[in-house]
Amino acid sequence: MSSVDSGRQGSPWLQAGRLVFVALYGVTLLAAWRWGISNVQQISADKRAVVLRMGAISRVQSAGLLLAWPQPFEQVVMLPSAESVIERRVENLLRSARASQADISGEDDEDTSGSSPDTFAGSGFLLTGDAGIVQLDVRVFYRVSNPYNYVLQGAHVLPALDRIVTRSAVAVCAARDLDTILVARPELIGNDSNIAQQRERLRSDLVRSINQALAALDADGLGIGLEVVRADVQSSLPATTVNAFNAVLTASQQAEKGMADARTGAAWEMQTATQNADRTLQVAQAQASERLSKAQTDTASMMKLAAAMKDGSDPGLMLRIYRERISPILSKAGSLTMVNPKDDSHLIIQGAGK
Repeated sequence: MSSVDSGRQGSPWLQAGRLVFVALYGVTLLAAWRWGISNVQQISADKRAVVLRMGAISRVQSAGLLLAWPQPFEQVVMLPSAESVIERRVENLLRSARASQADISGEDDEDTSGSSPDTFAGSGFLLTGDAGIVQLDVRVFYRVSNPYNYVLQGAHVLPALDRIVTRSAVAVCAARDLDTILVARPELIGNDSNIAQQRERLRSDLVRSINQALAALDADGLGIGLEVVRADVQSSLPATTVNAFNAVLTASQQAEKGMADARTGAAWEMQTATQNADRTLQVAQAQASERLSKAQTDTASMMKLAAAMKDGSDPGLMLRIYRERISPILSKAGSLTMVNPKDDSHLIIQGAGK
């Protein structure tokens, strides 16, 4: 019997089975050890861990060594630290790819669901207080202020943040006109510093509106555990609106150029007319002065004669003037007939002989 038992113990199959058992036992122990320390880990400085015990939040572990029971007893959710700021771009405010393609092609194709051609008409546009439209590209920077609410909300946190940012952007734009959001019509506002200050306050007003909405959710017990610290806003106009503004600006510039040319032409015509008027006035004054001088020269002797006759200072002046004037007059006559005023016998009257 001893020889049979020793033969069985030395059988290769028994030895192989023993080795397999030992290997499985070792693998089991190793797996149990790995499972037992699965939630024991080092938390970095930019992270923090929320420990859930049987689905309920147990504690929050900051940077350092985390000791937690393995799943399913405790579950570890890693979150950013309280000082970490995370960036998120709000896609809800952007114009969809299909809408942009429709803008390029000039028409909106109907999809298989039977949507109308104007489905994408208002996609990505916000209405301003003066009935204008604007496009906003918003990036918010937030941090996790309440890890308990953040973990409880789970996958609903970021969609809720997107909806809150979209709502706040709509409200902020509706409370402003187009020129206090972006420089759309610089010819109307000029150097108005108040408009520029309101444009700079757009970001701060947006952040304040978002945080007020988050605080209202916290007050109702529906907080998502976030706090927005900053918002970057890039505002722009739709392409068709930009083209319209450019056309209006071009027309205004052309009109101003035409008005400037007209004013220049009018000023030149006025200057020319003024020069001609001055020249005509100077010529008229010169001619009048010349005629006056000639008239004074021509009448000087008569005036002298009148003065002499009035005061009787020179009785022979009339005879001298007569002698001076009669010679030129007689030199122009073809014939001369002398009539004695005291004798009418030699008076010849034309036509009297008949």
